[in-house]
Amino acid sequence: MGDEQAREPESTAVRVALWRALHAEIDPPPHVLEDEIGLQMVAPSDGWRARPDMDPDGTRGFRASIVARARFIEDLVAEQAGRGVSQYVLLGAGLDTFAQRRPEIASRMRVFEVDQPGPQAWKRQRLTELGYGVPDWLRLVPVNFEQNGSWWQQLAVAGFDPGQPAVVASTGVSMYLSKDATAATLRQLAGLAPGSALAMTFLLPRDLLGDADRAGLQTADQGARASGTPFVSFYAPQEMLAMAREAGFADVRHVSGASLGERYFAGRSDGLRPSSGEDFVVATT
Repeated sequence: MGDEQAREPESTAVRVALWRALHAEIDPPPHVLEDEIGLQMVAPSDGWRARPDMDPDGTRGFRASIVARARFIEDLVAEQAGRGVSQYVLLGAGLDTFAQRRPEIASRMRVFEVDQPGPQAWKRQRLTELGYGVPDWLRLVPVNFEQNGSWWQQLAVAGFDPGQPAVVASTGVSMYLSKDATAATLRQLAGLAPGSALAMTFLLPRDLLGDADRAGLQTADQGARASGTPFVSFYAPQEMLAMAREAGFADVRHVSGASLGERYFAGRSDGLRPSSGEDFVVATT
């Protein structure tokens, strides 16, 4: 099967899926997001909660950040679907489970999940084994980024209509790409049909973080390097906004991690809040 041979997802994708599940399992309600389907796909050993990167206290901020960004994307997709947008593209989809958890929205759209061929073949296999399957409206789009695969071309092959508006999400990806690569992606997306929307996360430079979160970023950076996927790009908000404007987007705004904390975590008795360090640029054509 070559590149299509099923292999396990990236360790970062597994970690994100487990953090989403951990939020629903150990944090008191109200839950920002309830997602245990990723946990079902991964099917870790019984001791997964004892992993150092699952420490309930040490990872609170990261866990909150992960569910906040997922909830923000889902709210945006629901809003865009309500406006009649019928295409949703996830760049670097990983173990995203929107299609399985929110079929009442997803089934009214065409959902394109773009990721590396091996992990995608693995995901397809696990979705089938778990009984979810891959319905016609869900398109798993394999792209070998390491061999400069053209995700845009593969989207067209999968049935994406560039003449119709789309909502595009890219979370937890830009830090692994060069700034030139991200600028090229923004230029490509700025050419989407009028009425399209993009939400992309980016990491802030260490000197823009709160004191409490700098050590966490350093730990995450060291872990990424150790797993062979180092962080290579950090952006001040104004730099990322300028890149999006220069790419050709008509409207560009910054959504900070702190604002997501206010939106989704206000009034909690446990003090759970997203860590600072990862923000969104939201742009429309």
